[in-house]
Amino acid sequence: MAVRLYNTLSRRVEDFQPLKQGRVTMYTCGPTVYDTAHVGNFRTFLFEDILRRFLRWKGYEVVQVRNLTDVDDRTIHAAVAKGVSLRELTDPFIDAFFSDHDRLGLERAEHYPRATDYVPQMVKLVEQLVERGLAYEADGSVYFDISEFPSYGELAQLDRASLREGRETGDAAYDREDARDFVLWKGGERPEEGDVATWDSPWGSGRPGWHLECSVMATEHLGQPFDIHSGGVDLIFPHHTNEIAQAEGATGEPFARFWLHAKHALLDGRKMSKSENHYYTVDDLVGKGYRASAIRRLLISGHYRAELNFTLAGLDDAARSVERLVELRRRLTASRSDQPGLPPTRLPELAARALEAFEAALDDDLNIAEGWGALFVLVREANGELDGAGERVPAADADTALDALASIDSVFGVLALAEREEVAVPEALRAWIEDRLAERAMARTERDYARADAIRGELAERGIEVEDTPSGSRWRLAR
Repeated sequence: MAVRLYNTLSRRVEDFQPLKQGRVTMYTCGPTVYDTAHVGNFRTFLFEDILRRFLRWKGYEVVQVRNLTDVDDRTIHAAVAKGVSLRELTDPFIDAFFSDHDRLGLERAEHYPRATDYVPQMVKLVEQLVERGLAYEADGSVYFDISEFPSYGELAQLDRASLREGRETGDAAYDREDARDFVLWKGGERPEEGDVATWDSPWGSGRPGWHLECSVMATEHLGQPFDIHSGGVDLIFPHHTNEIAQAEGATGEPFARFWLHAKHALLDGRKMSKSENHYYTVDDLVGKGYRASAIRRLLISGHYRAELNFTLAGLDDAARSVERLVELRRRLTASRSDQPGLPPTRLPELAARALEAFEAALDDDLNIAEGWGALFVLVREANGELDGAGERVPAADADTALDALASIDSVFGVLALAEREEVAVPEALRAWIEDRLAERAMARTERDYARADAIRGELAERGIEVEDTPSGSRWRLAR
């Protein structure tokens, strides 16, 4: 089956075929590293991780670029305020980004270019645009002349007739109701920025405009055109609109064929905002006792083109959802048997049906919610089969279901993360838990249920949930 994706450029769901058979090239806008990324930022990064994983699941080789924006107004102003260089400011935030990136189980992209390493190539691109009559110099800065680029604004579906004449002479940000020529190279005297970020150019010392950076880093690593460009919906205009103008204006060739955009994650129904202190970082949530697997599960629970409301209650639900997957895998592993003569089960049929439904869902513009639905139908029905079989099933049947779980999780990535978290339980804590459970078992044997309940409460205070089963008590770290 073919993958179908919603292309912002055409406003249609289209069959996806890469330029080169079996190989997908994708550019995914990364963090601006002036501060720690919050979980709302990771909503977009995780959607792109699912896209990458699913394309690989379908058999494609994927070459992904995620840039690191280490020079723009925000990084410069932060560096000046702290009296440090750009590298001194941004290096710790890049390290923090990768720490959260890995904790949430994102696969590493093939390339992570830093904008400051590509300034010579940016200068060259601006020179090409000047030579082609698409850019002009004014007061030491260079601007893109949108009147000379007839297709300007197609991605954002701008009405060209309504674009007013004017020049952007200040900050790189736009008044979105008043689209104007945009800055490619920021020159001139900027006392408020000092010498934190200046490079030589044919137009004097200065620095690149924000939009210019991604056009260069994308084409340097992927060529032009490439298959997929993605990011948050807030980047459609002006950022991605201006990327297209720069790249296509310089070469006359298409820039990216498919444009995918994720909507925001809200927090308790409102947009996450650092200025209003209305956000969570991964560290914040881990400090509250939540696991990364639950954070990942919640952030990839809905369709990428729909807003996602992030709440702590939702995070508790996500943790229970992950536990259901962990528990099914445990039951399947414990139930597999090589004993001859065991009656066959429906597990192979259920596994095949789940894989088919999962693939159909994600083929349909990454319908993640439907994909989760297919997985949890398998969870429910497989548990029913295990109940009916008395926890003893042919090894081949159990293995087929385990393989289906692993296959789907190679895209969703929560079971692997949960397994890593279990392994990471400190040995001293594990020993203490086992000791308390042994004492509780003794209390239950002696019918001292008050003591047993007290121990259970003691464990719960440490975030440890206990489940009593016919084969003994099991525990898990709920938080």
